[in-house]
Amino acid sequence: MSPTVRMPTSFPDLIAKKRDGKELLDEEIQEFVKGVTSGSMSEPQIGAMLMAIYCKGLKEREVATLTLEMKNSGETLHWPNEWTDVLVDKHSTGGVGDKVSLVLAPALATFGVKVPMISGRGLAHTGGTLDKLEAIPGFNVSLSHKEMVKILAQVGCFIAGQTSDICPADRKTYAIRDVTATVDQIGLITASIVSKKAAENIKALVLDVKTGSGAFLKNETEAAKLAQSMLSCCHRLGIKASALLTDMDDPIGNMVGNALEVIEVIRCLQCQGPADLLNLTISLGGQLLHAGGFSDSVEEASKKLRKSIENKEALSKFCAMLKCQGVDATLADNLCDPDLDPTALLPQAKSTTCFQCHQNGYIQRIDAMDIAVAVHMLGAGRNLPGEPINWAVGIELLHKPGDQVLKGQNWIKVYHDQPLSDKIEIKIKKSLEISQTPVQPKKTRVLRVFT
Repeated sequence: MSPTVRMPTSFPDLIAKKRDGKELLDEEIQEFVKGVTSGSMSEPQIGAMLMAIYCKGLKEREVATLTLEMKNSGETLHWPNEWTDVLVDKHSTGGVGDKVSLVLAPALATFGVKVPMISGRGLAHTGGTLDKLEAIPGFNVSLSHKEMVKILAQVGCFIAGQTSDICPADRKTYAIRDVTATVDQIGLITASIVSKKAAENIKALVLDVKTGSGAFLKNETEAAKLAQSMLSCCHRLGIKASALLTDMDDPIGNMVGNALEVIEVIRCLQCQGPADLLNLTISLGGQLLHAGGFSDSVEEASKKLRKSIENKEALSKFCAMLKCQGVDATLADNLCDPDLDPTALLPQAKSTTCFQCHQNGYIQRIDAMDIAVAVHMLGAGRNLPGEPINWAVGIELLHKPGDQVLKGQNWIKVYHDQPLSDKIEIKIKKSLEISQTPVQPKKTRVLRVFT
């Protein structure tokens, strides 16, 4: 319950109250968000408030209220009444080679649930889901609300970009957080993420919170705090949720790069993809379906999800989603045809270069951040919003941690359009760690589950 304290009469009073470590009333948080959205609060004042929050923190109630007000600062997505109990989604805090959404959304749709997946573009070292999909010629990520409803009715899932009308307060505060060194505050991260998911008006949500070298939060303790914070916020807002803390020390799957990751998604949906990508997808989907009440147990849901991929039902949903979002029907069918290689149908790099192992041994680690930075320097990522990217370039891991390798054996293939710079070569070589003793392959990327 909001503390009963007299409301400050001005924004400076509001900032001073949080600066002094006091809890903000629900009404005060509402005034703050209104001030951000309307422009009546100046950017220096917003920055001061964000810094006060960064230094003094937010209680669970304050986080939930801030999230709700950010959600209500703009339009929310509305669906037919009969879908109220079947709307679900997934969010990842961002990783390297993280193409799980592209596999999970169509797999979930085979259950009869509706998946209105609003995703983002890549910035800095993390690849964006929308960038991967736009590597497919014709794929449209800018959907009107009418188109969203139509695709959910026909297919059961879509993946699209956020409109400017959704959570405008979050968009403005995030831009200021970015230039005031207040991005990595748990409460602010929680409000930013959950407000956008709440604006989808979903019933259930699964959160993939990554930790490790390639994650936003590299420290496992801090990542666990974020998972618990988001879970608490979801529950306060009436969203059934679970959160998985997952390992991001090495890339997910074998491909890193937009078109390359689409190829790997298609192979996964054809039961030919890497085990770690498939298993993480199943783990997240199983938790989501159980949390949402669509299955009696995580194990039962996981088995059904795996079966939907094995019997190609999920592949059919993916193909249908491509067609509904602008991809030519023949191209979509050919991309998803198990007898055809999708590589020739997507953007291709001009050159490839392989790197060899420098000694005999066992792969201990392939550092996710080093690989991400190398792919970014190849042109697959952007430093500023709106910058063009190269869909064709990227990296393919020919081996994974735990594999035995020989000196001179190829362990990685680089897809590039320009000659490789010394900086790129150094990053790639630095990413590989070889042990002289056998290394146990990772059985799962899931470190902890929060419900």
